[in-house]
Amino acid sequence: MPKPSVTRTATARIPTRYGDFQLCYYTNTLDNKEHLAFYMGDLAHAEKVLARIHSECFTGDVLGSLRCDCGEQLDRALALIANEGTGVVVYLRQEGRGIGLEQKLLAYNLQDQGYDTVDANLMLGHGADERSYSLAASILDDLGVQSVRLLTNNPEKITALQAEGINVAARVPLIIATNAENQGYMITKAKRMDHLLFSKPFSSSHHSDLHEPQPTN
Repeated sequence: MPKPSVTRTATARIPTRYGDFQLCYYTNTLDNKEHLAFYMGDLAHAEKVLARIHSECFTGDVLGSLRCDCGEQLDRALALIANEGTGVVVYLRQEGRGIGLEQKLLAYNLQDQGYDTVDANLMLGHGADERSYSLAASILDDLGVQSVRLLTNNPEKITALQAEGINVAARVPLIIATNAENQGYMITKAKRMDHLLFSKPFSSSHHSDLHEPQPTN
């Protein structure tokens, strides 16, 4: 199946506390959502670009929810990109690992009853993770990125991007400290979704050659 096509319809400078970024608005042939690229520096024909493929998390990114690590990962990614002067966050509108905000709130209620994040999704009739990264790959292609150092703890994201033809040259961890609200969530991601947390090393089947140390600010 061919990659969906994307069209960049608008770009504007966005000054942040980390410096000036460019925000790109994309339409696409796959869905009716507004996916975005937030980048700094010259990405055309660039190799080993520091990149974060970030799925929308309104509760964490905007409201500062402590139930997850999403907002902190986004903030850390922007800081690391600014430190290098070049990099990109591809912001995908796939809330709640693809189930949407309403269903995520219902899943939160189940989690408060004692179910973990995977079982809560399954009880609502969803998959544990329904996200797709085909649009992210198309956006990286549109920006001219040749290869990436991927800011992620999720080996499945590496596999998915590589399947879409993206050259993932290295993985850069985004390890965030746990708190009382998200500790169970983080443990579930590590144990049931194979996220590389708590200093867990890559296994040989999970691209051990892609691991590299966390850059410092």
